[in-house]
Formats: sequence, structure tokens, C-alpha cells
Amino acid sequence: MFEVRRSPVREALLALEKEGTVVMEPFKGATVKPLSPEEALDIAELRLSLITLAAKPAYRHPSPTDFDLAYGLAKQMTRSNSAKEYFKCDRRFWDIIFGKARRPILGEVFRQLDDRLTRYNPLVLKLFPDPGTRPRQREVLIEFPRKGEVDEAVRAFKKVYLEVVHRIID
Repeated sequence: MFEVRRSPVREALLALEKEGTVVMEPFKGATVKPLSPEEALDIAELRLSLITLAAKPAYRHPSPTDFDLAYGLAKQMTRSNSAKEYFKCDRRFWDIIFGKARRPILGEVFRQLDDRLTRYNPLVLKLFPDPGTRPRQREVLIEFPRKGEVDEAVRAFKKVYLEVVHRIID
């Protein structure tokens, strides 16, 4: 129907299985794995730990331009109603933070978790349809360090982030 050979389809399904989006069952084929509150909580807690580990070293190296770019991406995410734009901005935002942390393994593990979490992004936009009431955890993660308050940034980010996670789980 789509004029695609089996080999690339098989590779795509294996990649989706590896990231946790698809479940492959013998003699049944591939099915999309349902969203799970337990999976969302596990991923969120692991991501939060990695963000906490990356935050302090990340704020030793950014230039004012890095702060401006990350803050602009955070603001754009808050305003966006497109899951695709939200994803792109989010990916670039975290690339800046983990890139400035100069902790490549943390960044690699975070990216893998982020790939699994991507399927929950449309749910965030559905839970917070009005950009005016959307959580601003990424903006907070930039605002406080600009004032030299890295610990406060992590604390404030964690508070808002966990509120969002619990809304998703509920």
C-alpha cells in the first residue's frame, strides 16, 4: 500500500520496540504499547535525577547567548500548541543544558529516556491547552542561574516538574 519494502519497516519497528513504544509478539506482530502511569513516573524520576546531576556543571560554562537561546526555547515551548514544535524546542533546550554540563554519558542516557518520554508530550499539551497556564519549569531552570542561584533553580524546577508528572499520572 505504501510501497515500502519489508526491511526498512522491520528496522523501524525494532527501533520503536527498543525505545519502548511498540511491543513485538511472535505470531501477532507489533502493537503500540499503551501509555502507563508507572512508566511515566519511572522515566520522570530518572530524568529528574539526571537533570539535577547536570545542572550545576552546566551553569559553569554558558555564555549569555546560551542563556538567551535556552530561555527563548523554553518560552517558545510554553506558547506552542504543536506537539512537533514542542518536541523540537524541548530537544534543543536539553541539548544546550547537557552540552554545557560537559557530561556526555549523562546526556546520552537522558536522550534515551527523552525518546521514551516523547510519546507523553501530546498529553502535556492536552492537560495544559492554554499557554497562559502551562507550567514554566524550563524557564525557571534558566531564570535562577542567571542570578547565580543554581540550587534554587533545581529546587524550583523539581517542584513544578513533579506537579506536571503527577497530573500526567492522574
